[in-house]
Amino acid sequence: MELLGESWAYVGENRERFVEALAVHLRLSLTALGLAIAIFFPLGVLVSRGGTWANGILAGVAAARVIPSLAVLFLLLPILGLGEAPALVALTLLAGPPLVLNTDAGLRAVDPAVLEAARGLGLGRFRLFRTVHLPLALPVVIAGVRSASIEVIGSATLAAFIGAGGLGQFITSGLTLLDERLLLVGAVPVTLLALFSEGVLGGLERRLTPPGAASEG
Repeated sequence: MELLGESWAYVGENRERFVEALAVHLRLSLTALGLAIAIFFPLGVLVSRGGTWANGILAGVAAARVIPSLAVLFLLLPILGLGEAPALVALTLLAGPPLVLNTDAGLRAVDPAVLEAARGLGLGRFRLFRTVHLPLALPVVIAGVRSASIEVIGSATLAAFIGAGGLGQFITSGLTLLDERLLLVGAVPVTLLALFSEGVLGGLERRLTPPGAASEG
């Protein structure tokens, strides 16, 4: 408790620095998550249509999940240099696998009989997807967004290693100076942001899940 008190006192004494780091962390995380949804959700929809190429994409995406976040950041350094740009690209790529895999799993899990019945009512392809297929798959898709958001919020701390700032700069400073107070200044807010994201998206996922059904995390 004493250490937490010291960390809180540090935040009070360095409020502008802390607020700026928090703003950078949120901006990186939200932008990366938004870009990832815009890119990888449509890819997941295409993959769910099936085909040999789809299996190849799924295998590549599944393999990409095991690549360490820090490795992705450093691989982009020779191309994009230091700063927010490589961090944003890396975070967007890291959010991709759970979005693709969950979108594919959610759409494939919809009962074909339900879709066939909807077609029998005269629904066209786009309207069928928008009003029947996607709503039924949405809980699993949201579970993918939840996993991606936690991945992004946690990995955004590593952006400090390439000069992008964020809350991770307190963690790196704490490690360098062996200052546990600084470690907590960075780690506690990141943990709270991840828990908040988990709570909000998890609640939305449960609300959209039909009774008796289970979504895939």
